[in-house]
Amino acid sequence: MKSFWAFLTKKQSSVRSAATVLIAMVFASRVLGLVRDRLLAARFFPDELGVYLAAFRMPNLLFELLVMGALTSAFIPVYTKYIAKGKQDEAWHISNTLINISVIILLVITTPILIWTKQVSELIAPGFSPQQIEIMVQYTRFMIVFQVFPLLIGNFFTGILQSHNLFFVPALAPVVYNIGIIGGIIVFSASYGLWAPVFGVGIGALLFMIIQIPTLLKLGYRQRLTIDVKNEGVREIGKLMLPRTAGLAVSQIDTTVDLILSSLLGARMVTVFSFAQQLQQLPIGLFGATVAQAAFPLLSQASATDDKEQYIKTMKSALNQIMFFIMPVSVLFIVLRIPIVRLVFGASRFDWQATVLTGMTLSAFSMSLSAQAISQLFTRGFFALYDTITPMIIGIITIAINTILSIIFVQVLHLPVWSLGLSTTIASFFNVGLLLVFLHKRMGNHILLDLLTTPAKIVIASLVTGVALYIPLKLFDQLIFDTTRTFGLFLLTGASGLSGGLVYLFLVWMLGVTEAKSFIAMLTKFRQPKQIMIEPANEVIGNGSQNTPMT
Repeated sequence: MKSFWAFLTKKQSSVRSAATVLIAMVFASRVLGLVRDRLLAARFFPDELGVYLAAFRMPNLLFELLVMGALTSAFIPVYTKYIAKGKQDEAWHISNTLINISVIILLVITTPILIWTKQVSELIAPGFSPQQIEIMVQYTRFMIVFQVFPLLIGNFFTGILQSHNLFFVPALAPVVYNIGIIGGIIVFSASYGLWAPVFGVGIGALLFMIIQIPTLLKLGYRQRLTIDVKNEGVREIGKLMLPRTAGLAVSQIDTTVDLILSSLLGARMVTVFSFAQQLQQLPIGLFGATVAQAAFPLLSQASATDDKEQYIKTMKSALNQIMFFIMPVSVLFIVLRIPIVRLVFGASRFDWQATVLTGMTLSAFSMSLSAQAISQLFTRGFFALYDTITPMIIGIITIAINTILSIIFVQVLHLPVWSLGLSTTIASFFNVGLLLVFLHKRMGNHILLDLLTTPAKIVIASLVTGVALYIPLKLFDQLIFDTTRTFGLFLLTGASGLSGGLVYLFLVWMLGVTEAKSFIAMLTKFRQPKQIMIEPANEVIGNGSQNTPMT
């Protein structure tokens, strides 16, 4: 038990070790998320699921505005700065105040929303019938109370632990969240129908918060009923988070427009769009958010010590790691879109038309997986420099482009639901391009050319990999594997994916991409997981030594 506790509280002090822990846990969480969606698709029709998925809009909006604005842009950089200066008690005081203020604000905001939930639901889901709206209202009210409050507190716990370079337990929290939902589906669906996953959401959110408390207590954290709005650190967080929160508010408009447009196409199109979006979020969360999340405290430390060289090294290493993993997955999703959708969601209640539309929407999203993933790193790069204005302005421009294109595609050109994925792709490339240009202006030192050398090689290798995926897909389909059966479909997808993966690894190795050698080296360490999660001292970012790319 002592060894297990030591493992849980072991600090990860490099991008590689931190990102490896995060990737492992995010992978587990995302796989469980796919299991959850498969269970939903097997038990409920797409029209029913559309109402359930639409009910998440208001809870997610509240969560994004109150938590993500403060946590990603302001709390971690400021909290890390106080730790670096040895002011731990002051850091505890700031975190206590911020959590208490956030809970009070959430109480004030949610009260009118709970009263007028029906009117809000009619506004954001105009294509739903009165009966569907009534069900959506009930689900929304439950989620606001039993999901948002635990997740709000739990995510601040995550920020505190990550600021102390403790990544394992916070990364485990989303895993138990999905376990809670899956448990709700399995246990309650026979008796309560679609209320089962709604109950599961509440259970999962509570587990998300509770699982982090023992590690926090071990760290020395104690929650106090403190509200010190005059504190210098609290005020600094408030100033930093306002632009980020404004940018998130605009982004929520875009997300809400997507729901409005998809609901006008029918409740089943909400399910199609949501399922495709969740599938494309798998690699983004796995290789984009995790690496950016792992690099963020290290970028903040480099910024706090004014170490520009270390900042650029960390940024370059993280970018190469994201591109190395995200690009082949992007090509895989485009070429094997239908087999993948059938494997994940294939069930008697998820018909062929829904499968094809989900595959096409996934393909449209997948063209910009790299841009969506990299933008998370670049955005955090600005946050680490205490600049929340630049990404906010760029984000508003991007969201405006996405929203306008979505309306044109669906309402003017009358394109199917996959066009919403296409508008996201176009806007995502604008977003990452603008972020890169302004980051280059901010940092100088030829950072633009330095950052793009390795990603260019990876893009070339990935394009060739697409051909290596397509050929066996066409050769093996029906001729060798009976894809009308799940096992045959699995073999087809596996054989094509293996062929493409081997070609990709060979090409990036031939092109001299360092991450390829690091990845192969990592595979040899799986029998000794501590070697992956705990790095030697000379590989730690932040001590001025040479950084080794993550594997």
